[in-house]
Amino acid sequence: MTTQDHNPLHQIEERVREAIARAVEAAGLVAREEMPAIVLEVPRDKAHGDLATNAAMQLTKIAKKNPRQIAEAILEHLDRDAAGIQSAEIAGPGFINLTLSKAYLYDVIPLVARQGADYGRTGAGAGRKVEVEFVSANPTGSLHLGHARGAAVGDALCNVLDYAGYQVTREYYINDAGNQVANLCRSIEARYLQELGQQAEMPEDGYHGEDIKGFARELVAEKGTALLEMEPGERAAFLRSYGLEKELDKIKRDLARFRVSFDIWFSETSLYETGQVLRSLDDLRERGEVYEQDGATWLNTTKYGDDKDRVLIKNDGTYTYLTPDIAYHSDKYGRGYDRMINIWGADHHGYIPRMKAAMSALGNDPDKLVVLIAQMVSLFQDGEKVKMSKRTGKAVTMEDLMEEVGVDAIRYFFTMRSMDSHLDFDMDLAISTSNENPVFYVQYAHARACSVFRQAEEQGIALPDPESVDYSKLTSEHEFNLLRKIGELPSEIDTAAENYAPHRLIRYVYELASLFHSYYKAERVITEDAAQTAARLALLGAVRQTIANVLRLVGVSAPERM
Repeated sequence: MTTQDHNPLHQIEERVREAIARAVEAAGLVAREEMPAIVLEVPRDKAHGDLATNAAMQLTKIAKKNPRQIAEAILEHLDRDAAGIQSAEIAGPGFINLTLSKAYLYDVIPLVARQGADYGRTGAGAGRKVEVEFVSANPTGSLHLGHARGAAVGDALCNVLDYAGYQVTREYYINDAGNQVANLCRSIEARYLQELGQQAEMPEDGYHGEDIKGFARELVAEKGTALLEMEPGERAAFLRSYGLEKELDKIKRDLARFRVSFDIWFSETSLYETGQVLRSLDDLRERGEVYEQDGATWLNTTKYGDDKDRVLIKNDGTYTYLTPDIAYHSDKYGRGYDRMINIWGADHHGYIPRMKAAMSALGNDPDKLVVLIAQMVSLFQDGEKVKMSKRTGKAVTMEDLMEEVGVDAIRYFFTMRSMDSHLDFDMDLAISTSNENPVFYVQYAHARACSVFRQAEEQGIALPDPESVDYSKLTSEHEFNLLRKIGELPSEIDTAAENYAPHRLIRYVYELASLFHSYYKAERVITEDAAQTAARLALLGAVRQTIANVLRLVGVSAPERM
């Protein structure tokens, strides 16, 4: 299924290209097999028409005529009716500006009605497998605002890629090995002993959050003093498993509330259990990519563009963070994805060249690994920067923000800007019920369309069948602008997917909502003319469906009443 199958705007462009090609042939300028691809562009100035082509300039050398003569010959033989062209004129040295018959836009409405929740889907990525790894917070505490932005953008990106036809796998990498997990175990143990009235010092790098105290209280309630009778190693293993399960459950709970789910929860520990870490090290050694120096094992990453070589095994025999990460990414490559996308926090920017270098050293194509950086979020309330939660007095967490402003506003605002730009989040604006609040403005457009359908039902007006409506009743510029914008969605999906830019859809749906609000103020939908009413209701149905589809892609609800 191709993008063109889903996109009426592409269909008309193909008809125009074919009409121009036939005109070139009919004029005897160039044979079809010699003809270069005909390029169409949308002029920035609407006064220049709907489409423009530089075909006459492209043909100058082959046809051995000046571009204006070629353009005149094309227009003389152009079948305007077949291509839905209302008018055509030559501009400048030989550009051809084309104004299309607006009737081609009418096809948008029945197309949206037929496809419903699938409107916007394309086949651009068909047959390609993409893995997206995002959030991947350490399971040692609550998700913070950086994780929330990564979750919002990552989930929206996965939805966009899916709509563009890619086979998408969503993955969360669980950092359940190493010092942070050992400190989690020791922290729970110390709080458990304290709950039992014993003296116990928190570890130097321990976790002091309320969740750890809560886990300790639950342990005492469930197990009493049973843990005191365990051998130290057995107790540490039990607490490790217990703590990880509790922390992961909380993370999963918060993410589910945030409308984010994952296909794979990949455990770092499994890399050691399956021997993947040792296999990756052996592979690098066999390829001659590592060397020994100062008692440590180094990877020659400068050979692949890194600014310095990196340590894999320290002189005390322990691994650096890079070593299991190399094994993890090697495992990803082994799964046969066409593209692996990582969304990392702002502090990981310098990590990109060394990971790509490591993949090159293993014989993998580094271009298959795409790393996107999600910049930090700053909260503002009452014009002041917010650092602490009013509820806990600690740093604001994703959970705090969901309580304060709700999931819709966070998902919308966090996806609104390109992820590589810093984001200032105005909490007062996010909860306001005014047109200045963009999420309210867009949701209200959907609710407003729903209200018109309720009015029609109350007046006994039957909902029209979009396949049999007389769309010639849609004649205003407001209506054509709406139809054109709705028809752009498949192209927007493809562009957003190609550029890993879900923020484009936020801009798109805001523009669509703005066009609808303007239309609603300028025109009555339900009129004395039954055929006109049917056409306008069908148009509203397409507006409503398109807004709902885009909001769903970015994880925002589309309320029917506000």
